[in-house]
Amino acid sequence: MDRVLKLLGMRYAIAALVLVGLAALYGAASFSRPGNAVAKGRSAPVDAAVMVCPGHEGGRVALQSLPQKRTGGRLDVADTRGGSPLASMTAPGQGWDKDTGTTEDSYTVRATGALAAGIEAEQTTHWSGGPDRGLASARCARPGTDLWFLGPGPLAADRLDLYLTNVDAQPASVDVTGLSGEGPLDTTEGLATPVAPYSTSVIKIGEQPEGLGDIVKTARDLALNVHTTAGRVAASLRVRIGEKKGVEWLPLSPAPAASAVVPGVPGGDGQRRLVIAVPGEADARIRVRAVTADGAFAPQGQDIVEAPAQSVTSVDLAGALSGRAAAVRLDSDRPIIAGYAASRGADVAYGTATEPLGGPSGASAVIADDRFDASVVLTAPAGRAAVQITTMDGQGPGAPQNVEIGAGRTVETKLAAPHGGDKGYGAVITAKPGSGPVYAARIMAKGKGGGYLFTALPLMPAPTTVRLPPTGDSQTALIR
Repeated sequence: MDRVLKLLGMRYAIAALVLVGLAALYGAASFSRPGNAVAKGRSAPVDAAVMVCPGHEGGRVALQSLPQKRTGGRLDVADTRGGSPLASMTAPGQGWDKDTGTTEDSYTVRATGALAAGIEAEQTTHWSGGPDRGLASARCARPGTDLWFLGPGPLAADRLDLYLTNVDAQPASVDVTGLSGEGPLDTTEGLATPVAPYSTSVIKIGEQPEGLGDIVKTARDLALNVHTTAGRVAASLRVRIGEKKGVEWLPLSPAPAASAVVPGVPGGDGQRRLVIAVPGEADARIRVRAVTADGAFAPQGQDIVEAPAQSVTSVDLAGALSGRAAAVRLDSDRPIIAGYAASRGADVAYGTATEPLGGPSGASAVIADDRFDASVVLTAPAGRAAVQITTMDGQGPGAPQNVEIGAGRTVETKLAAPHGGDKGYGAVITAKPGSGPVYAARIMAKGKGGGYLFTALPLMPAPTTVRLPPTGDSQTALIR
């Protein structure tokens, strides 16, 4: 009996000590934040960034960092598999470019401190002849876990190469699935694709044995979902329509949303198609408005699009736009992914929905590589807007260019090297205080007539801040 009483006494003593310890912890938390039981979420400057330029076929890799008052940090460009840096930066506001040859590796950009806020990188290729004749550009991709591409399928393209790069020390596993005009592409061949640390895996869409197989070959339009079940990857998708018929990198699409604005539909002759994917299990009813220099309007007979669930729908816009540069605004009762496909001369280009510049965030867009005949297409779908465009090269920034965009209008503005010459240069587009939201894309072209080559780059707000989640006084918060 005495032994039982001693055991009970020890248990009560341990419980009391635990309570005293917890009280002390919560007391320390209260003293550390007196009168503030819950801390609201706040924004903090971005201080780390990673991007991957797909490499492999060669071309120009270009970087542009955002000019800012913050100092410190470092940026390095190197082969993903390691080795000495190709380039380094230690101060914001600088640019760099290098023409690279064909390689079996990709290039990884790693930035810390002030240099990580607003850094952008691009890979641009220009082939004036040969089977891959065309002008193509890709925003170097940031790693993610759930990524979407929207564009032509193997039935419309001669070759589709998906580049998956793992920038981390842990292996990644990727599921690649797709939607077509006929519905979901049910195949297991793209599931559980391994990507080793610091390496790139290339999936040839629609090919055996390295691709997603014969079932994908039936897709004329394709929405491709890259989803990781372990780790994260940076993804880039290259399209070749056919020998000497144009090449391009598909832009990464934002996550599905009920409202979308697709900017930068290029002007001129050729095909213009709006492409919409509905990844959910319910059909979507979508209101479509085109926004040109002449104003916003509903394309005749296409103001409402009924898009089936888990499929891709295409709408011809060439007649409605009549060769005018434009943006397309979509409002849907279901989450959708939207973009466009354009052809002109001997080349093709693709666009996607973007987030706006300006507005509450005041975010700017950074362009790393401008050459040849470069312009930006700016659209203000919901109110008057004004932006300042500053081009910059190794000699510094040029004179700022101010551009006003009327409500419900699209404006195309030419870019020029800040100090003359025909070398590449960067640019920063900043919405002015009080401006309405602005959606933007960069168009770059070379040649005329049947030899006309062009590429489009949808412009995203340069990430300079990150939103931190709210925290509260809890045992979990204290332990973490």
